Amino acid sequence: MDAPPRLRFGVVGAGRVGAVLGAALRLSGHNCIGVSAVSDLSRLRAEALLPGVPIRAADQVVAESELVILAVPDSVLPDLIRGFSSSEVFVPGQFVVHTSGNYGISVFDSAPQVSPMAIHPVMTFTGTSVDLARLPDTPFGVTTTQTLRPVAEALVVEMGGEPVWVPEESRVMYHTAMVMSANYLNVLVNEAVSLLTQSGMESPKRLLAPLLSASLDNALRLGDKGLTGPVARGDREVIRKHLEALQERPSAQNAYRALARLSTDRALAAGLLSVDQAADLLIELGEGT
Repeated sequence: MDAPPRLRFGVVGAGRVGAVLGAALRLSGHNCIGVSAVSDLSRLRAEALLPGVPIRAADQVVAESELVILAVPDSVLPDLIRGFSSSEVFVPGQFVVHTSGNYGISVFDSAPQVSPMAIHPVMTFTGTSVDLARLPDTPFGVTTTQTLRPVAEALVVEMGGEPVWVPEESRVMYHTAMVMSANYLNVLVNEAVSLLTQSGMESPKRLLAPLLSASLDNALRLGDKGLTGPVARGDREVIRKHLEALQERPSAQNAYRALARLSTDRALAAGLLSVDQAADLLIELGEGT
């Protein structure tokens, strides 16, 4: 069989994601013609992950590429696309990919001349070569036109990932789920570490590790049926004590209330609680709000 066509591609934004995906595409045989990097850190990252690739101005990278990877913050992406379009930097018909989880391809409405794709790796990045070893079998949320879908999915496969189709209208909810599961999990874990440290416990991370690993495994395997703890037992008294313990940490107390309410709703729907048990818990959780 003939080898798939190799593309001249460029990366706009040598952040944690852009430099790694650029390196992955380069390893698959595509020709990286340039990368834009503004800060000293991004320049070092580009030099480490894309050795020999020239660091160039963003508009030069775009103008000379058949495939453009826009790996920039969400807050920058719409204006960047609008600017490249209005200044006629984009080449008509060229493939342009952004890596944002939040946006689909409607963000390209200001650039009708390009072939738009949204390809979001569902992974946290360090911006080092370690990430390249983690890419194989990593899911990538793919949103594009039906015509371009085979192209977008082929790019993901070439980077070692697994393409997962995300319809345009589902993109925001998809990203919401990613943030709740990853970013806020980080916050919850570190808040728990802080609480244990405050209480004088030694090695709080070591204490939490097996509990967190088992809890994640149960959640993914068993769903709501894997819920344990005072909500699953309908234990109003324990929840009251927890809320009292968090009086000096109002943000943590509010988070506990919100999560316990959500847990109660899900436990009720899963048949873990009776209606009366759920009502008792919600009364307790509504106090002080």
